[in-house]
Amino acid sequence: MAAGVNEAPARGTGYLTFQVGAQQFALDISKVQEIRGYAPLTPLPGTPSSLPGVMNLRGTVVPVMDVRRRLGMQGREYDRFSVIVVATKGSQTVGLLVEAVSDVVSIARADANPVPPEGGGAPVEAVALVGDRVLTVLDLEKLWRDNGDELAA
Repeated sequence: MAAGVNEAPARGTGYLTFQVGAQQFALDISKVQEIRGYAPLTPLPGTPSSLPGVMNLRGTVVPVMDVRRRLGMQGREYDRFSVIVVATKGSQTVGLLVEAVSDVVSIARADANPVPPEGGGAPVEAVALVGDRVLTVLDLEKLWRDNGDELAA
């Protein structure tokens, strides 16, 4: 069960960690379906720049979000190191374009700091300390809300 916006992740929950810009992020591993190497996407006219297109995943059209652009960072060229994290958002399959996948970590409740209510619409569940790393735990539902739901419907 995923943590709510104002709750720390549950004890020992596994998280996939990945790189976007100079930051390290994490996503609840139970939402991750698979990790794919970057392949060209089919762009759709009129979509936000953070939604570079869709991909064919074994006969299913999957919208792909550029996490870098969604989080307000400057875009970059995709290369052979870019990765698409295929995740499940409710009953929908979505893709997250990131720069690199790192590892899977366990985050204990004591190591996670919930986002204060003043965090507003930020797509973040918590900020976690794992060893000497600071990980921003993303909320997949909020990441897509008001930005990608028109493609993931």
